[in-house]
Amino acid sequence: MRVSSRQDIPAARRIVVKVGSSSISGENAHQIKTLVEALAEAHGRGTEVVLVSSGAMATGFPYINLTSRPTDLPTLQAAAAVGQSRLMVRYQELLDHSNIVAGQVLLTSGDFENDSTRSNAALAMEKLLELRVLPIVNENDTVATQEIRFGDNDHLAALVAKLVNADVLVLLSDVDGIYTKPPTEPGAERIELVPFGHLLDHVEFGSIGSAGVGSGGAGTKAAAAQFAAESGTAVLITNAALVASALRGDNVGTWFDAASE
Repeated sequence: MRVSSRQDIPAARRIVVKVGSSSISGENAHQIKTLVEALAEAHGRGTEVVLVSSGAMATGFPYINLTSRPTDLPTLQAAAAVGQSRLMVRYQELLDHSNIVAGQVLLTSGDFENDSTRSNAALAMEKLLELRVLPIVNENDTVATQEIRFGDNDHLAALVAKLVNADVLVLLSDVDGIYTKPPTEPGAERIELVPFGHLLDHVEFGSIGSAGVGSGGAGTKAAAAQFAAESGTAVLITNAALVASALRGDNVGTWFDAASE
């Protein structure tokens, strides 16, 4: 179905939800439970749900005795290798309460650039959703080099939304939407609606979140939202703590209209 407003989200056939590292690690680690419960609720009403989850590296840091994000690629890849399995275990343990099976899907940008691998990824995702499995997608950080990295999982989420022809993409953050300027600055106002084709050239974007474990900020989310909207998928950007309200169609976040069919 065509999702033309927040209120249509509960009736969507297929939804992609993306969550960032800062929303599910460190002091926000408890939000994984909130996220999974909201996804399970949507899944329970028949919606096909795909989760794009950052957090493998941040999850792995303490297990290799790191207290902050390293700068060299091999250490980042090592952290991802350790953290990815632990993150999936956390998700599956929480999904078990709702009798939902998760399926891990690891991708690189090259998988989207090659026709064969892109087609195979699309077929695999379709089969997982047909089987009522909840795919959990992340960048394949352990093998991705700087040259083939997405840079941030917001762009990956937009590509996945296009790949599976999602009705709506929900980008979760540590801020409750896109603001006219960094929300900590005086006079910042949340943007409720971005009509299709609006360039947001009046918006002053800040840096990445204060947690310092992610790689994306408001600017990358806005760019990903506009890419998805151009592909026909409506987008909602909101705070991870509001995910349940978002998936119920409440008036939260910043809404990006999709291109007309």
